Amino acid sequence: MESWSVPTGPYRATKLWNEITTSFRAGMPLRKHRQHFKKYGNCFTAGEAVDWLYDLLRNNNNFGPEVTRQQTIQLLRKFLKNHVIEDIKGRWGSENLDDNSQLFRFPANSPLKSLPRRHLELRKNSIESFSKDKDSIFKFRNLSHRTPKKSGLHFSQENVEKMNHVIINEEQENSVDNREISPEDIEEVWRYIILIYLQTILGVPSLEEVINPNQVVPQYIMYNMTNTSKHGIVILQDKSDDLPHWVLSAMKCLANWPRSNMNNPTYVGFERDVFRTIADYFLDLPEPLLTFEYYELFVSILGLLQPHLERVAIDALQLCCLLLPPPNRRKLQLLMRMISRMSQNVDMPQLHDAMGTRSLMIQTFSRCVLCCAEEVDLDELLAARLVSFLMDHHQEILQVPSYLQTAVDKHLDYLKRGYIKNPGDGLIVPLPTYSYCKQISAQEFDEQKVSTSQAAVAELLENIIKNKSLPLKEKRKKLKQFQKEYPLIYQKRFPTTESEAVLFGDKPTIKQPMLILKKTKFRSLRY
Repeated sequence: MESWSVPTGPYRATKLWNEITTSFRAGMPLRKHRQHFKKYGNCFTAGEAVDWLYDLLRNNNNFGPEVTRQQTIQLLRKFLKNHVIEDIKGRWGSENLDDNSQLFRFPANSPLKSLPRRHLELRKNSIESFSKDKDSIFKFRNLSHRTPKKSGLHFSQENVEKMNHVIINEEQENSVDNREISPEDIEEVWRYIILIYLQTILGVPSLEEVINPNQVVPQYIMYNMTNTSKHGIVILQDKSDDLPHWVLSAMKCLANWPRSNMNNPTYVGFERDVFRTIADYFLDLPEPLLTFEYYELFVSILGLLQPHLERVAIDALQLCCLLLPPPNRRKLQLLMRMISRMSQNVDMPQLHDAMGTRSLMIQTFSRCVLCCAEEVDLDELLAARLVSFLMDHHQEILQVPSYLQTAVDKHLDYLKRGYIKNPGDGLIVPLPTYSYCKQISAQEFDEQKVSTSQAAVAELLENIIKNKSLPLKEKRKKLKQFQKEYPLIYQKRFPTTESEAVLFGDKPTIKQPMLILKKTKFRSLRY
C-alpha cells in the first residue's frame, strides 16, 4: 500500500486532500461494467471505490486504522461534490453516493485545490506585523535568541550542568545590580519559553507557518500550570465558565458505570439517553475545544503521529494544550477521561446498534474537539485521528510538564541577576542546552522493537530458571508453558535435551526407538 509523504506547513489539510485525490485517481482500478444492457469502460462501482479507499486510508499514517467505512463513504461524497469523480453520465456536484453498484468514473481533468490566496495574504501581513515587534516578543529588552536544532527533544543533565557552570562564572565576573521583574516580563518569559520548546520538539526552523506568536496568551499558560486539582484537572475560579452541573453529573455517571448507578433507578435505554444528553451539549458549543485559531497548529502535529515519533507527538501536544483557554482545557480533560474510561469498560451497555463504544466515541466527539472555522473536506478524518491519539495518551498529554516551570524559573532568575551587555544585542539570556536523538526510519523502529521484545522475553526465561524459591514441579510447568509460547527463544537457550536435563539433574530425555517386529515369513501351503 502506498505511503504518502507527510505535508508540512500551513493548510496541511488542503495539501493532504490534493495527495489523496491524486493517489485515488492514479491507483483506483478501472474496468468494464455492464448496466441496463449497456457496457461502460474505464469505470468503477461505488462499492469498489469504498473498498479501495477504505483500505488505503486505514493503512496510511496520516489517518490510521480508526477510519470507519462510513467516513470513507462521506469522503467519496466529497469527491463527487468537488468533481474528483462523476457518475457514468457525467453528473457531479451533489453528494448522492452510497455503498452500492452505481457506476462512477474520473473526469478528464481532476481539479486540485489551491491554497487560499486571501489567507496567505493575511498570514503574510501578520508575519510582517509580528516581525516588526519581534524585539518585544522574542527578546526581553533586546535579548538575543538561539535557533534550536532539528529532531526530538532529550535533555542532557551533563550539558545543563556545564551551561549552568559557565553562567555562574560569567555572573561572578560580570555581575550587575539585580533588577525588578515586572508582570510583563514574567508573561513574555512564559510566551518565549513555550514557543522555543515547541519549536525544538517539532524540529522546525520556525513556527510562523502554523501559529502567530501573538495568539499565545501567557495568562492561559500560567493558569493551566498552577490552578489544578491533585489529578491535574484545571480548577476554574469563575464557575460560570464551567460545565453545567447536570452535564458533570451525566459524565460522572457514564465514566463510573455501573458503580455510580447502583442506587439510582434506571430503565432500558437509560445509558443511551444520558450519552445523548452529553453529546448534545458538546456538539452545541460555539467552537471546538482546541479552538479555531489553533487548528493549523494541531493539524501540523498529526504528521508526528507515527510509531517511531509517538514521543515527539505526545510532548508537542502537551505544550499545545497548555495554550488553550482554561475552560476549554478543563472540558477537554474531563471529556477525554470519560470517553477513555467508557471505551475500556467491558460492563458498558451497547450504546449503538451497529457501532462499538470506541468508534462511537471518536465519531461523536471528533468534530467538537477539532475543526476549521471554514469547512475543510478532511476535517472529520483528521479530527478522528487526533481524538483517537488523545484517548490513548490523554493522561500524559494533559498533565502539567514540570520541566517548563523549571525553565521559566531559571530564565527569570537570570533576568533578575543581570547579564553581559553587548553593544548590538544588549542583555543576553542563556538558553538550556539539549542533546538530540537521531531520527530513525519506521523499519529500523520495528527491528529495534522486535529485538527489545525478544531480549525482555529472554530475560524472563532466565528469571524462571534462576528462581530458587520456585518448586521444581512449578518450574517445569512454567518452562513447558514458556516453550509452547516462545519455542525459538526456548530452543536458543536449551539447544539440546542434555542442556535441559542439566537444569533438573535428570537424565537426558532421549526418544526411544519404535519397537521393530520381525516379519514372520508365511510359507505357501502349496507344495
